[in-house]
Amino acid sequence: MENNHTHWHNHCHDSVKNIKLAFFLNLFFTIIEFIGWILTNSVAIMSDALHDLWDSFSLGFAWFLEKYSNKKRNNKFSYGFKRFSLLWAFINATILLIWSLFILTEAIPRIIHPEPSNAYWMILLSIFWILVNGFAVYKTTNGKSMNEKVISLHLLEDVLGWIAVLVISIVMIFTDLIILDPILSMLITLYILWWVIKNLKQTVLLFLQASPENLDVNTIDNTLKKQDYIKEIHDTHIWSLDWESNIMTTHIVINEKSSIKEIKNIKIKTREILEKIWIKHSTIEIDFWDEKCKNHCD
Repeated sequence: MENNHTHWHNHCHDSVKNIKLAFFLNLFFTIIEFIGWILTNSVAIMSDALHDLWDSFSLGFAWFLEKYSNKKRNNKFSYGFKRFSLLWAFINATILLIWSLFILTEAIPRIIHPEPSNAYWMILLSIFWILVNGFAVYKTTNGKSMNEKVISLHLLEDVLGWIAVLVISIVMIFTDLIILDPILSMLITLYILWWVIKNLKQTVLLFLQASPENLDVNTIDNTLKKQDYIKEIHDTHIWSLDWESNIMTTHIVINEKSSIKEIKNIKIKTREILEKIWIKHSTIEIDFWDEKCKNHCD
């Protein structure tokens, strides 16, 4: 149990550290982007500069809430503060959705009426930003919390955007296809929109206390039934605070002649099984075979 606790503590620390790193990298380059916007007159850089201005604020707030979410529980928040991190992930994804739609409204008119851009400055800025933001994506891409996943999505959008800027900049040096700038900006935004909607859906499901996708109630019940002395399992409920801190309640039916020692062993083995599949908090009620469950709500 101590090793499991240490794992959770280390993960929380890494999550906060990764978001902090992403915040400072993003803030640094946002300043450079605004200068690049003036120098290049590129709609792709314009959209990234405005988007990253919001990202800097977003990452800073996410950093604060990720730290806040690791506070110990109290009487008011008996499950702790994990959902504060999830709350910001929801707000962040919603704003990213709106922002992506705004970028589309900027890119479409430029497709109809293309404007020239400074391709050489665009190449320099794109190479630098791909390296900087690519490193931030690498640090957050394997994040377990929904907050880290949404942030990684933000950063991935930026990397893809700058790869597109690099490609079209090189093409525009040798051709007059200035329309490529807004076209690629629009295509990347549509791609990111798909991922935003997917993550937003998962976040909403968490708020509605849906079971995590990787935890099937029937499969878990069948696994637990394989233990000795267990006759039946019912009224099992699984939900998650932040897609990582999973919670489960269940009723285990045993023989009325089971000894205290047998009951203790069943509870110990059950919790060991649940901890292996990332159920951090479990409440197990013991029912006897001749006892009618008054709280049955299946």
